[in-house]
Amino acid sequence: MATLLEAEPFVRGLDLLLHEETPFPVYTGKDDVLVICGIGKSNAAMAVACLSCRFSLSRIINAGAAGCTHEKFSLGDIFQVSRAVEYDRPHIVSKKPREMIPDTLDGLPCAVLATQDVPVTLAEKRMELSTMADLVDMEGAAVLQAAKKFGLPAYLFKIVTDTPAHEKDADIIRNIRMTRDRLYEFCRDRVLCSLR
Repeated sequence: MATLLEAEPFVRGLDLLLHEETPFPVYTGKDDVLVICGIGKSNAAMAVACLSCRFSLSRIINAGAAGCTHEKFSLGDIFQVSRAVEYDRPHIVSKKPREMIPDTLDGLPCAVLATQDVPVTLAEKRMELSTMADLVDMEGAAVLQAAKKFGLPAYLFKIVTDTPAHEKDADIIRNIRMTRDRLYEFCRDRVLCSLR
């Protein structure tokens, strides 16, 4: 997960203890390892690589906050990512956005995610991206790419914490606090139960 703000319910609910603080904070429990990677694609990829080299992992799950590019979704809606797009790192020859397909679980609602290095908060930019993705974040595609490099299945689950009506950082932080328990409960009841 990107931030402890998002991860706090997971740490409490899964009885995780701080295992190490560098190069990334890592929490461990009986069956789970949780890393706080920090915000951004580079941090996310490095954290996955670090965990993959140091722990015996069976899969990677990236869960966290995402913005919505349109008004069709509401705060607190949760989706598994069915396709991740990196529009800010296009293929050199074709110039098309890079697209990756994560692993998915049957019966859960899906959305397309755009991952980029710059936060998308302005309604105009969200509208522009709505032609290629439903959600935006800053880690998902990088987590997926790194997990696949290490041969690990990778699942992405995102909760809507901001819509085109939420352009201020304070709104997003407040919404994360308001929705993070819901994300943990979803992952506990619908994701971890299915994968164990």
